[in-house]
Amino acid sequence: MSEAFFALHHDLPRQGPGSDATTRLLLALAGPLPDRPRTLDIGCGPGRSALVLAEAGAEVTAVDTHEPFLDQLRRSAVRRGLRVTAEHRSMTDLPYPDASFDLVWAEGSAYLMGFDQALSAWRRLLAPGGALVVTECGWTTLDPAPAARAFWDAAYPLRTTAQTITAAARAGYTVTATYLLPDRDWFDEYYAPLERRADAADPALPGMAEALAWTRREIDLRRAHGADYGYTGYVLRPRPTTP
Repeated sequence: MSEAFFALHHDLPRQGPGSDATTRLLLALAGPLPDRPRTLDIGCGPGRSALVLAEAGAEVTAVDTHEPFLDQLRRSAVRRGLRVTAEHRSMTDLPYPDASFDLVWAEGSAYLMGFDQALSAWRRLLAPGGALVVTECGWTTLDPAPAARAFWDAAYPLRTTAQTITAAARAGYTVTATYLLPDRDWFDEYYAPLERRADAADPALPGMAEALAWTRREIDLRRAHGADYGYTGYVLRPRPTTP
């Protein structure tokens, strides 16, 4: 089924909700930073965020475990005349020295490791004055619909924004900005291309029928209960450690 999911997402512009406009906004919220911030994009997928960051002047290293995504990013960077270093690495095993980056970036990927674990593991990578930017799905209401609750409890239990900020504080960060992604970042940028791909997919391929069922269920849930949950961008800066 995981291979079927990769096939569904192959060559799509995005692997989750987001947009170039949102990336630029979060980058602006992350300032002040050096003129050419050393940036690590973790779980970069096909690299839309990495390309936007590079266009803005960042020195970008982008990592993912799916080589076809990295190949897609490399081709896109060459086509746009951008310098992006794309490396095949797991987010759980990043061999970079402490304080290597001014900016650590993770749009829609921290959940793969677990939000709390990711924040704790990635903190050491930030240079003094650096920032961590993540987007994380969470509840936007204290009383979500039962269908939404059941789906997310099974897939990835969500927290409210306030609970996520509390978790970030426990991990040693101060949240300096938040931004709730607009609905167009879900549908125009992600679900519409994914739905077209799903309509053209062959359900007889191994694992594809299950992948299609899950994908359509997820999209239908968003249409019915999208007001109950959303992706929020968080800008975090490590608090100084006491001796």
